[in-house]
Amino acid sequence: MYRRAYSLLLGTAAVMGACAVYVSIKYDRPLADPEGSFLGPSYVRLPLLLIFALGIDLIPRTMWMSRGRPGSIWPEARERLRTHWGKERLVLVVLGVASFYVTYVSYRNLKSNLPFVRDADPDPMKTEAVSFDHELHIMDKVLFFGHDPSSVLQGLLGHSFTAHLLSPIYLFFLPMVPIGITAWIVWSRNISYGYWFVTSQCMAWSLGTLSYYLLPTVGPGLQYSSLYHDLPHTPTTSLQQSIQIARQRLLSDPDASDLVNSVAGFASLHCAITLLVALMVQYTIRQKVVKVVVWINFALTVVATLYFGWHYIADDIAGMAIAIVSFYVGGLASGQKFDRGMTSHPTTTTSKVPRDKD
Repeated sequence: MYRRAYSLLLGTAAVMGACAVYVSIKYDRPLADPEGSFLGPSYVRLPLLLIFALGIDLIPRTMWMSRGRPGSIWPEARERLRTHWGKERLVLVVLGVASFYVTYVSYRNLKSNLPFVRDADPDPMKTEAVSFDHELHIMDKVLFFGHDPSSVLQGLLGHSFTAHLLSPIYLFFLPMVPIGITAWIVWSRNISYGYWFVTSQCMAWSLGTLSYYLLPTVGPGLQYSSLYHDLPHTPTTSLQQSIQIARQRLLSDPDASDLVNSVAGFASLHCAITLLVALMVQYTIRQKVVKVVVWINFALTVVATLYFGWHYIADDIAGMAIAIVSFYVGGLASGQKFDRGMTSHPTTTTSKVPRDKD
């Protein structure tokens, strides 16, 4: 039923994994486990993530439905397992979590090794990463009639209050990804929506990795840091400083295996992923309040990427293009038929949910 989604999910993960291994071997860069301090090594963390996906659905719902009566807990849990956690759901959760995990870890490794692969210095003892920041910075100034976009936004929106408002919006991206993956693969009534979301996610992170290698940049906030000195210190500032320091240390000491480079500007995956979530909500969730919230989050994220100097305008546009392509291809692979007016309906389903229902 989901053969195309299976193929795209597994194929994307396999290609990303193979690329990460190839770069690791060719450039003598050991594969890193970016989140290695969280829940232990990968062979422990992945089963724990699968158990967590089951537990986050089963435990709160069982406790609520049983009203705390000990004799009702197991019958409620068993009923939930029977009605919601059938073979189709289990396959989606295992395949989705495993494929996304491989894709994401490969993305982090490929991103970290970008300066060594796109190295402009022929001396093997030195690393001078290729950068197109100058060209994209000029493009920004042309589009803003000689002004820098961040300076214009800071002038219009102010510095103190706006910076503290936009900082948590920008950083919300970090928990938003695992929350979104869990929500769609665990709670979507129609299994095809879960495949749609996780397949589109894997595609977006993969296309984002490709864009990093095609047009390497570090972003205006690092390349032209003097433009952002008037901004107050926020958690976003701390994040920028920490990843800049890690990158500098890694380039000066390539053998530092505990360091990971997290700097890459083109394209903006903040824009790509937040737009992808907004599109998924628009097409698969009925509540208007949720739709308004995710679209506002996307709009503010775009503003934040320019305001704090994380990205150039071209980065954001490319990120949006990645989201649209991933969303559409993921939809086709999972059996969606797109209608007019930003709606769609699934052409595949489970045995429990009719095709025209969500």
